[in-house]
Amino acid sequence: MRRRRATRARWTCLTALVASCVAACSDSGGRQLSPLAQEGRRVYQNVCIACHNGDPTQDGSAGPAIAGSSRELIEARVLRAEYPPGYTPKRPGRAMPRLDYLADKIDPLAAYLAEVGPASAGAAGAPAAKPPGAAPTE
Repeated sequence: MRRRRATRARWTCLTALVASCVAACSDSGGRQLSPLAQEGRRVYQNVCIACHNGDPTQDGSAGPAIAGSSRELIEARVLRAEYPPGYTPKRPGRAMPRLDYLADKIDPLAAYLAEVGPASAGAAGAPAAKPPGAAPTE
């Protein structure tokens, strides 16, 4: 009987710990992501977290926080390893390589980073995030 209670207590604690970790690691702020953003989250978690934080609102080991980054910035960085005209980089250097194989994943990444929200005031110098397919503003 005593052993059974101890085992139950351990399982209860383990379940609570796992639930807490899942909640803490959730970077969607409790919001339900659109299907496009869910695809972008998968790409982000499989590719981008090598340098960027698992939570895109936080700086990573080699890459800055990128939540709220515009589609224009994402496309320029991912496909051409450059910055869009007028953009002021958060960090010096050009460590990010071109990732041509992600050409068809720009819209999902942009949707995910837009839905998790801006890191701080439009991702520090990035043009404001626009939903994929939105008309450009001047």
